[in-house]
Amino acid sequence: MKTSIHSTLAAALTVVFIYAAVPAPAQAGLFDDDEARRAVLDLRSRIDASNARIDSKADKSSTLDLANQNEQLQTEIAKLRGQIELLSNELANAQRRQKDFYVDLDNRMRKLEPQKVTVDGKEASVQPSEQLAYDAALAIFKAGDYKRAGAAFSDFLRRYPQSGYAPSAQYWLGNAYYAQRDYKNAIAAQQLVVQNYPDNPKAADAMLNIASCYTELKDKANARKTLDKLIAQYPGSATAQIANERLSALR
Repeated sequence: MKTSIHSTLAAALTVVFIYAAVPAPAQAGLFDDDEARRAVLDLRSRIDASNARIDSKADKSSTLDLANQNEQLQTEIAKLRGQIELLSNELANAQRRQKDFYVDLDNRMRKLEPQKVTVDGKEASVQPSEQLAYDAALAIFKAGDYKRAGAAFSDFLRRYPQSGYAPSAQYWLGNAYYAQRDYKNAIAAQQLVVQNYPDNPKAADAMLNIASCYTELKDKANARKTLDKLIAQYPGSATAQIANERLSALR
């Protein structure tokens, strides 16, 4: 458009110069020199003004184009920021889930690993399944189901003969028999505690239970013998004091 306007104005200017350059009869009086110059100057002024308007429109058009491009860029940047924020959130969530997974896995693995526990004053390494089996058997005994408790302790000793809970399991097995009035099996079970675990705190109690079983069987001789042995092996203990009292009652 700008080129077309320039062409038109140039053509008009050419016509003016032609008329100004061609001599005319004096009587025609079309243009004298001053009029021609004024016409040329006027035309030039119009051309300059037109060019200024054209340049102004071009500048406005360029500014508008730049503004549109800037707006489009801002829109794209906003979209990219939204996508980045979304990806950042997804990454954070994925990292959190991964951390939770490893923490849970570590906890599960720890539950499967042997645990250090203190049993009757001694530290022992105990498997989770071993701990559960012992606790379950003891819970059955405390509930008063002595037959099931005896079976549970027997199964425990069969599965975990080297367990740190073995002396206690053997002791409670003897008590389960005693509670069922099965005194012979009770004596046999408690004798294993005394023989296999003489240094265990439950050994003295096992001997006291053996004496009680003999008393129930009306075998006072073995009852007194057991109590004497208890006092000799564990002098000064609380169990030995009880043994002394029972020994006095048997005489």
